[in-house]
Amino acid sequence: MSHQSNRHRMAVMIWIAVAPTLIVLQLLLGDLLRNAPMVVRTLITATIAVPIVVYGLLPLLQRLAGRRSG
Repeated sequence: MSHQSNRHRMAVMIWIAVAPTLIVLQLLLGDLLRNAPMVVRTLITATIAVPIVVYGLLPLLQRLAGRRSG
């Protein structure tokens, strides 16, 4: 697989992990953070989302992708 297609595959995996994570966090925290300034809402959401994606979802997606291609 070429370097370019690996990059595209990683971009898709990141999107698959990030989009649902942000949606779920918004559903769970939206009311709680409604009155907080946008910067505070963004920092709180990112602080929660990044570890979920980096340490949880991306490794899982990489393992699943490895099974499909190998």
